[in-house]
Amino acid sequence: MTNNESERELVLQTLRTWMAFRQAVQRVLKRHNVDMTFEMLQVMNCLWNKQGISQQSLAEKTAKDKACLTNLINNLEKKNWVIRKEGPSDRRNRLIFLTPQGEELALTVKPLINDIYAQTGTEMEASRITECIEDLKRLHEVLNEI
Repeated sequence: MTNNESERELVLQTLRTWMAFRQAVQRVLKRHNVDMTFEMLQVMNCLWNKQGISQQSLAEKTAKDKACLTNLINNLEKKNWVIRKEGPSDRRNRLIFLTPQGEELALTVKPLINDIYAQTGTEMEASRITECIEDLKRLHEVLNEI
């Protein structure tokens, strides 16, 4: 394999791995009767870590455009997992909060996701995982510089 082919394969394998992770998460959620898309999970995970954040902040954290995020939040509201509230300093700025049902959902979903991480971790030594993380961070830096 030439150097250029190796670099191309690295990027492609990274994308394949991301897709495999996404599909694994969706299979696990479906298996446990959690009616949630991967994109919804990304938003909910941000809110489980910190509530009362703006749609702009959520868009940045999830790498979603505003239109896509608005649609996701609409769907999360329909499921009664989140609620929009006016910002204290600017009524046009909507902050997103979890409902009690959204908070309760974390008790079901977080352990499922943690199990996926645990199963992944059993297949690789800790030192190898650390090396992979560093390599991927470097790849991220290189791609951001292009």
